[in-house]
Amino acid sequence: MALYLIGDIQGCDEALERLLTEIAFSPSRDTLYVLGDLVNRGPDNVGVLRRLMGYGSSARCVLGNHDLHLLAVSQGVRPLHRQDTVQDILQSPDRVALLDWLRQQHMALQVGQVLMVHAGVLPQWTATQTLALAREVETVLRDDALATFLPQMYGGLPNQWQDSLVGADRLRVIVNALTRLRFCDAHGAMDFSVKEGADKAPAHLMPWFDVPGRLTADVRMAFGHWSTVHIADRADVMCLDDGCVWGGCLSATKLEASDTLLTVNEAPAWERLSVTCPQTMDPLA
Repeated sequence: MALYLIGDIQGCDEALERLLTEIAFSPSRDTLYVLGDLVNRGPDNVGVLRRLMGYGSSARCVLGNHDLHLLAVSQGVRPLHRQDTVQDILQSPDRVALLDWLRQQHMALQVGQVLMVHAGVLPQWTATQTLALAREVETVLRDDALATFLPQMYGGLPNQWQDSLVGADRLRVIVNALTRLRFCDAHGAMDFSVKEGADKAPAHLMPWFDVPGRLTADVRMAFGHWSTVHIADRADVMCLDDGCVWGGCLSATKLEASDTLLTVNEAPAWERLSVTCPQTMDPLA
């Protein structure tokens, strides 16, 4: 049995099918872990959700910012953006089932020593706390409170974690860290103004995974969201967003069950398996 971690699919079902063929994925034997942004920008969002939904327990997904945006649009909370391509889901006869399935997915997942999120974690959070905070958001997403929460989800403040946070402020910080985070300062204050690679950031900012004293440094972390980041081969973190729909690749990494138990010091650098994805979006648009 193998575990495959896959980066941002962005509605590119054809590329996903080719990648699954390339890695010889078998839902009766293997498990997929998808690192968020299942939908949006690509041409076949319905195909992606139907495929993953059809795999049952063999596909486990974390939600990204585009997935939450779809839920907000479906609830009438946010308008469609010019580059959105999720209309195929909104107009689908199985819309209710697809959106229901999406709401049952996760904000963070851990298998052994491997912690998976869409974007990042704040340096003050341990892996155990990250999963607990993720469950707080998951509970709301699966509840009737969703319609109340979604309008309050947007915004960049507060931009720093405090255990005393409550209500919408608390949930907003959790969502922003797990689905939008790239840079923060040494104290864990999030900054969303820079989307490029680390070389473009002001001197006081750093990638979240390079903050000194990060409390998740003892686990291996896989994430997506950041197609412009370039991480040298290292065992502790891996970004699997390789620019699918922007003319890049859709990528995966393979782990045997025993690999998930390796500590950061024991594990080799991650290996990447990729297929090209046709450019359907202009990164400069």
